[in-house]
Amino acid sequence: MSYSEELVMTRLTAEVPNEMAGMRLDQVLAELFADYSRSKLQTWVKLGRVQVNGEQLKPRDKLEGGEAITLDAEAETVINSEAEAIPLDIIYEDDSLLVVNKPAGLVVHPAVGNWHGTLLNALLNHDQNLETLPRAGIVHRIDKDTSGLLMVAKTLQAHNSLTQQLQERTINREYLAISKGRMTAGGTVDEPIARHPTDRKRYTVSRRGKEAITHYRVEQRFRLHTLIRVKLETGRTHQIRVHMAHVRFPLLGDPVYGGRFQMSPGCNERLENALRNFKRQALHAAKLGLVHPVTEEYCEWQQPLPDDMTDMLEALAEND
Repeated sequence: MSYSEELVMTRLTAEVPNEMAGMRLDQVLAELFADYSRSKLQTWVKLGRVQVNGEQLKPRDKLEGGEAITLDAEAETVINSEAEAIPLDIIYEDDSLLVVNKPAGLVVHPAVGNWHGTLLNALLNHDQNLETLPRAGIVHRIDKDTSGLLMVAKTLQAHNSLTQQLQERTINREYLAISKGRMTAGGTVDEPIARHPTDRKRYTVSRRGKEAITHYRVEQRFRLHTLIRVKLETGRTHQIRVHMAHVRFPLLGDPVYGGRFQMSPGCNERLENALRNFKRQALHAAKLGLVHPVTEEYCEWQQPLPDDMTDMLEALAEND
């Protein structure tokens, strides 16, 4: 079974917040539908796929606030994605919603260099009906080497509902992470994030970036590390990793934002081996809460830490 999104359209809706009064349509779209590039959004406006109160406007037309926006978004084309018999750790499933526990090392969506062996391939094998949905029902991602909970829509109604909840920031997403350095207290990082100007695989705090807000609190302190609980208010790519590195508490094992590997002084043999062999960012999506797209009841799932992070915490505690 192959998979293509060329002809799939997703209807998204949003109401323009009053605080955006006076902004141009293209600026408002970039804020409300941040998963899509500005150029793509402008193209869709010109093609008539964006309606404001039922009318077609130009990208530079200014809005007053309170308007109803409808966007017929076209999913990106995925080439040669097939159903593959990859095991899924399913935490919850009904007719409209699927929640999976993604292991570290599993890519969520096919891309250059990872056309096979992804979560999307596994989902197509699990339920062939997902072939009719944008990205096989995947409405958000977590990084390849991040573990934990991820939601998947099984119907277009559920896809629209979950996408809308993400846009409205009502999805409850909490992560557990091990940072380098001993924190004295938690806090909030409210700094915009943009793609790095010279390294396209990295992201960085930048004034030209999109709004990004990360809340974190201390769960457990160790001699030179801290277990933290992180709550996302926005969902930018690499957000937790970028923000924690920005406040100089990068995630343990992060190969991109954690800097060069340095052995912490005073480590016993067990911790030294654990630190040398931990090859991913110590980040786990531990809690997911949302309003069910059909029953409209609040649902929440929690997933304990995987073995590699549990073992690391034990090694850190033993060395205190």
